[in-house]
Amino acid sequence: HVQLVESGGGSVQAGESLRLSCVASGITYKGPCMGWFRQTPGKERELVASMEGYGRELYANAVKGRFTMTSEKDKNVLYLQMNSLKLGDTGMYYCAVRLNSGCPIRWPDFSAWGRGTQVTVS
Repeated sequence: HVQLVESGGGSVQAGESLRLSCVASGITYKGPCMGWFRQTPGKERELVASMEGYGRELYANAVKGRFTMTSEKDKNVLYLQMNSLKLGDTGMYYCAVRLNSGCPIRWPDFSAWGRGTQVTVS
């Protein structure tokens, strides 16, 4: 049973930083694609960043140069360091895993999700 638990969200001022964490458990698939998505009311979940097999990273254009995705494999923890936060970064942030080959960008192609952590930038 796969479980993803996010934490680290909060309310910050524009220009500040936050680090989100995602603790994963129950993943038996070797080298899965992990991703961070965000969603705002009335909009689809959009990919923020993904990491393929704990290697190659992909970032949305809107966050390139500001966000960094890392992982601690031995602790099964995924991080999203968010710097220079902007009003447009506000949203619910979800951690996701794909239990199959490939590392897609569409949210329906991911297998399991956390419950999300809210980030509010003002």
